[in-house]
Amino acid sequence: MMLAETLARFDALPVVTTQEMLGEWRGSGVPTGHDMDGLLEAYAWYGKSFVSEEVVHPLLFRNRAGETYAIDPRRIPLALSRGGASALHARHATVAHACPARATARGDPSRRDDGGDGL
Repeated sequence: MMLAETLARFDALPVVTTQEMLGEWRGSGVPTGHDMDGLLEAYAWYGKSFVSEEVVHPLLFRNRAGETYAIDPRRIPLALSRGGASALHARHATVAHACPARATARGDPSRRDDGGDGL
């Protein structure tokens, strides 16, 4: 799926409430043609955790024991390449905070997909 198709599908989804977002979510990659497609999955990316309306862990990874841990996305270099992603394996990152109650994507509230395919 290319980026334009992905965005069109996202834009067609119904709005979700903050309460529906709470919890730990298993993610999956969506090929869009971006240079970084597959990068998170290559480093055992698991998904996200919405702890409350005020606390979100946007990047959860899984260690070899199967336990999830959060990485602060501010600690990942923007110039990250497929060959230099050791920063993703930091074990004790600072907790990142976000606010899903005010989250929007390209001006629209968060969306939900009930299709069961991880999108």
